Amino acid sequence: MYDHYSFEDAAAYQIELAKQLKFQPINKIETIAGADISFNKNSTTMYAGIVILTYPGMVLKSFALETYETSFPYKAGFLGFKEVPALLKVWELIPNKPDVVVLDGNGILHPRRMGVASHFGILANQATIGCAKSLLHGQNHQPQNVKFSTAEIKNNTGEMLGFALRTKINCAPVYISAGHLITQEESLDIIKKSVRNYRIPEPTRLAHNLVNDFRLGKLKSGFHEVAPSLTLF
Repeated sequence: MYDHYSFEDAAAYQIELAKQLKFQPINKIETIAGADISFNKNSTTMYAGIVILTYPGMVLKSFALETYETSFPYKAGFLGFKEVPALLKVWELIPNKPDVVVLDGNGILHPRRMGVASHFGILANQATIGCAKSLLHGQNHQPQNVKFSTAEIKNNTGEMLGFALRTKINCAPVYISAGHLITQEESLDIIKKSVRNYRIPEPTRLAHNLVNDFRLGKLKSGFHEVAPSLTLF
């Protein structure tokens, strides 16, 4: 899908995509998804997964897994070109779309406002949130060492691009930003309600576990319903 793009082409495309960004409240959320990618180093095969959970109960209802071949390289600021095509392939397998999707990466907390969550959100026409494990862009003060303390992240013009969120005491924060079709404040609130006993919120934590098992051959591609009594993780 993007293998023929140069980084210059990719940056120009991000700037054009960013013109389509919309931020609006979500009236009701009953289901939430987490999306993640796994891969073997130096391989062109991407193992992609999306899990769907109840919200705010965080009960796993279903998941979808699929592979995708790409030669686009990993480079900071261009994650969407590597991962979004694989995630869109998985997205097509899901019969009933979730109300919001959390992605392991950034939304508008990005030099061109086009992290993987914003990129996926626009192409899927879906409300998305970015929840990154490291800070790609912007300036912030570290949140206090108190669970759910936050600090705003701003660019050099003072625009607020997201939040650093402390999900566990004595643990590095995660970085939250709206992707598409959602507000910054809602994005932060939803992630807080999705955190259980780990640094990473349940949607992307479970997606990470599932795609790793998929890459290791423990799970098969396709769409899978989860029995109410089944606990995977």
